[in-house]
Amino acid sequence: MRPIIRAYRLLLPNGPWRTASSNHYLPLATMGSSSEASDEPKKHEFVAVSTKEVDTAAEIGSGEGPVDPAEALRVRRKIDKHILPLMCILYWIQFMDKTTLGSAAILGIRESTHLTTNQYNWLGTIFYLSYLLFEFPQNLCLQRFPVGKWMSFNISIWAVALCSHAACKNFAGLFVVRLILGMCEGSITAGFLIVSSMFYTRKEQTLRVGYWFLMNGTAQIISGFISFGALHIKTPSFAPWQWLMIITGTLTLLTALGFWFLFPDSPTNAWFLTPAERSVAVRRIKENQTGVENKHFKKEQMIEALLDPKTWLFALFSAFDNIPNSLTNQRQIIVASFGFTPLQTTLLGCVDGVVEIVTIWTGVNLAARIPNSIAYVGVLYMIPNLMGVFLINFLPWSNKVGLLFSVWTTGVGTTGFVLSLSWLSNVTAGHTKRVTVNAVMLSAYCIGNAAGPFMWQQKYKPRNHVPWIIIGICYALCMSLLLTIRYVLSSENKRRDNEPVDDTYDDVYIEKVGKDGQTERIKVDKEFLDLTDIQNRDFRYVL
Repeated sequence: MRPIIRAYRLLLPNGPWRTASSNHYLPLATMGSSSEASDEPKKHEFVAVSTKEVDTAAEIGSGEGPVDPAEALRVRRKIDKHILPLMCILYWIQFMDKTTLGSAAILGIRESTHLTTNQYNWLGTIFYLSYLLFEFPQNLCLQRFPVGKWMSFNISIWAVALCSHAACKNFAGLFVVRLILGMCEGSITAGFLIVSSMFYTRKEQTLRVGYWFLMNGTAQIISGFISFGALHIKTPSFAPWQWLMIITGTLTLLTALGFWFLFPDSPTNAWFLTPAERSVAVRRIKENQTGVENKHFKKEQMIEALLDPKTWLFALFSAFDNIPNSLTNQRQIIVASFGFTPLQTTLLGCVDGVVEIVTIWTGVNLAARIPNSIAYVGVLYMIPNLMGVFLINFLPWSNKVGLLFSVWTTGVGTTGFVLSLSWLSNVTAGHTKRVTVNAVMLSAYCIGNAAGPFMWQQKYKPRNHVPWIIIGICYALCMSLLLTIRYVLSSENKRRDNEPVDDTYDDVYIEKVGKDGQTERIKVDKEFLDLTDIQNRDFRYVL
């Protein structure tokens, strides 16, 4: 075996990396450092690493030959069968629950609880402020605890809070339960991004993120029919909006129970995979260069994430793209203002869901089929949004059908945010770094959503010209940011293509005590060293 040279330039007495000859350790962050490059390096046989420093899949994913394509496809289909339906159902449930406020507005919640316009806007804002406050703690918990179990725990609390809406009689009560909803929802999108990167290749992630995100559209359709049914429930002491909260809360609680028992935490312990299939599941995602997960928080990765320019470009995109998302709780009020009855408004809300399903499905498939097209597809799908904003501002107020179609058109651009979620996951490596950038982007998502509701002031009604102009500016900025991110990542790929081959992390091992009591060395492939996208110079950014 050839001696390790670059990995031994900085030997420290108390790090996580141990050499065979000295019982000394070398922190991962110092490997390949050139600060003592002029010193004559000491030769060693190998470097051993603590298992907490490498990916959880290092042992079963390293040192194996290529995966048979037919076997990889079979395992992927098995993964799809067991986790995609659960992810889709939960995302449908969480979006339906989040938008119950908008549905309840048509069913009488504002009148029953004596809400002013400003108080109603605050109920939309506090959800996202709570989401923002708890987003980073939620991401830390997703790293520390089993992902599936942590999400199930949050869904259960969330279900109780949703049912509790029905008992609220005023703004203060609704404020508290909406705060709890925001606190719990912070675990879902972040958790799904982690799970998607654990089980799927980069190309597959774009499609799968799109599939579970388009359930938002399904939620709008189903929620419309549930609201329609609740509107026809006539009880003397229980209003239709209260029945809506009880029905959706019960569905959420049932989902939490199913999630707890059926959703896996990782491909390394997925209950529906055999030990051999778990190995295949891990080895087939080696091309991602991101591994599966690491439960050990690494401060240096968090710092790298916060200093990485692309983290903040994605965050800016997320913030600007979600200021218009205030339409979630305003859309039905806007449609009702065109002159439609509560019954018509409830049913017309289903069309928003259809638009979202069709556009997200076509968008993610285009991005997956056309190489290096994520930014371009995102920009393309935002053009109809700008057209919709233009028409809403300039069509005659008497043309309620034209205004209605304009509102539906502004839903097409949701595809851009879906693509940005999968894109961020694809261009970030290192588990702590992924957790950090997810938290930053979703925090920006909260800031945009929290700021948005305050555009909808009583003085701007009925035309709401000021909010719609702000929304149009946000869409234009988002298009520019997508193209900027692509340029930055493309430039970095070209820079790496011109660099010499980096063999810093080529010979790293973990030690394992065998059945005979002897220590065995298992070589860890670079893909499972929990390296960041900056540390791993073989990493290439998806465009």
